[in-house]
Amino acid sequence: MALLELADVTMKFGELVANDRVSFTVESGSIVGLIGPNGAGKTTLFNCISGLYKPFSGRISFDGADITGQPPYRIARRGAVRTFQVVRPLKEMTVFDNVLVGAFLKCRDNRTAFDRAAECIRLCDLEPLKDKQAGDLPIGGKKRLEMARALATGPKLLMLDEVLGGLNTQEIYQAVAFIRRLRDELGLTVLWIEHVMGAIMPAAERLIVLDQGQVLMVGTPNEVVRDARVIQAYLGE
Repeated sequence: MALLELADVTMKFGELVANDRVSFTVESGSIVGLIGPNGAGKTTLFNCISGLYKPFSGRISFDGADITGQPPYRIARRGAVRTFQVVRPLKEMTVFDNVLVGAFLKCRDNRTAFDRAAECIRLCDLEPLKDKQAGDLPIGGKKRLEMARALATGPKLLMLDEVLGGLNTQEIYQAVAFIRRLRDELGLTVLWIEHVMGAIMPAAERLIVLDQGQVLMVGTPNEVVRDARVIQAYLGE
């Protein structure tokens, strides 16, 4: 069953076409990678799905509802939540309070919100850092905080925008294992923009390749790495 469906989504900035009639589906309970060269339109597409941009044309459906052009808070409340390529912590607040902000998106009382925030802090291995100011964290901690804040909203779809950027090899390995666990144990669906091919290839069941704003191909990782068009446009020889 498709949790997310895009039909001919186009996003323009003046005469520049950033996304050109993009169509694909993301099945519930899957990990789907969104890959392509820099400037292919991947983050722009995330902005359209999450409500930061209103598409020029086309339709975006999530969990059976048309969410095209809805504001971000409504889309997040429906359960489609994203992280950002450039992390955006509330720098002067503690790690715990950052995650608590996410929990209050849906929680109606303080106790429930505090419990949810504490659980997400634990899941993301942030307990030793929970009382630190978010702005003081190293990049790995800020990436985990971004994930924890998104998880605290209680999402159905987690959209990850280059969550591995800036991490070392050990941190990448841990992050990939964590993303798999979110799907396997919590039942989350993941749509994941990533340039670290060695990480996303074994983790994703399906890859969507964007090039110059258009879908170049959709397939399994094995199909994608063997496709001549993808090799020429992105992967190289």
